Amino acid sequence: MTGAYPVLPAGGVRPAHTPARSARTFRGIPASVPEARRFVASVLAGCPAREALVACASELCANAIAHTASGDGGVFTVAVERRRDGMARVAVSDGGGPSVPAAGPFPGSDPMAEGGRGLALVAGSVARWGYTDACPGRTVWAEATWPVPVRSAVGPARRGSWGLRLPDGPPAGPAA
Repeated sequence: MTGAYPVLPAGGVRPAHTPARSARTFRGIPASVPEARRFVASVLAGCPAREALVACASELCANAIAHTASGDGGVFTVAVERRRDGMARVAVSDGGGPSVPAAGPFPGSDPMAEGGRGLALVAGSVARWGYTDACPGRTVWAEATWPVPVRSAVGPARRGSWGLRLPDGPPAGPAA
């Protein structure tokens, strides 16, 4: 889904004061989901993938409450990472549950059922998603990417008549 994001000016999108990783722990209750969304939105201010990752965080937090031990009086942790320009990740670590996260709907399930499509929406909104088991618990993550300008390692480029970059050195001419 990288084509949906605009190409940004050189210099990246992360303000200088934003840390590369932020995390916060929430109680495993439904009222924590909007709090987690606000947390993710504030960390990703200025990020082209902000809305997609906020929606993914909402789904992952709701799943942590509904399908894992986090919803039985436990907690879950939301981590937001921006390791480099053009990539951001949201991860939700929960108390673990009996089932493995999978993008539905599942074979034999009711196609008109209210639930069962959340991870499919996550998968369709980001570049990659996945999970890792921990002891105890599990971390489910979603990673979004977007195009960024590529900086040249050499000086100003010479341009040909079609705007293509030409090799450095004297102009090419007829062979002697």
